[in-house]
Amino acid sequence: MDALFQPSAFVPVALGFFGLATGYFVTGGQALFGYPKPVEGGEGHRTVGLWAMWMSGFMQFLTGISLLIGLTWFQVFTTTPPLYMAALAFTAFGVHWFAHGYQKYIKSDDGSSAWMSITFFFLSLLGIIVFFTAGDAPVGIVFVGLLLVYLAQALSLFGVLPNGPRIVGLFQFLTGIWLIYMTYAVVMNTALGAHWWA
Repeated sequence: MDALFQPSAFVPVALGFFGLATGYFVTGGQALFGYPKPVEGGEGHRTVGLWAMWMSGFMQFLTGISLLIGLTWFQVFTTTPPLYMAALAFTAFGVHWFAHGYQKYIKSDDGSSAWMSITFFFLSLLGIIVFFTAGDAPVGIVFVGLLLVYLAQALSLFGVLPNGPRIVGLFQFLTGIWLIYMTYAVVMNTALGAHWWA
């Protein structure tokens, strides 16, 4: 059966990249630089939770679902099969950030996140394999950053990594910088026909 719609060049990945970048700047920046100073049990945790849910969670989830629908129901992105991995990752990471944000918002214990970090480490590893194998190194680098974040987070939450939260913050912040670059690259290439590495 023929596809109902024509293939689209407007793949919504910039939306997900920007959402995750914002989450990594908010959470990673606070952990790395200590600003704003986290006050245990304070309202700052609730604010971080809101940013996590709405920027990182909603924007990635929306991107993932859009990709899944575009790949399956409407078949408008079929020329780039690695987008299936992107759809899986954006959807899973979006739900993860909903949970992470709500956890911060209600100020609950994050100990169980140690186990969650293991599964997201392996999801990141899968992304590395898919995108580097497909020859898409810029997106592969995103997944290298994600893998380092979740490896550090797991080791930190299991009490193995000294000064773990700050190291997690460093990997988040560095990955956030790359995600901002990727947002620019995708938008400039798509909207203006530029040739940024993306």
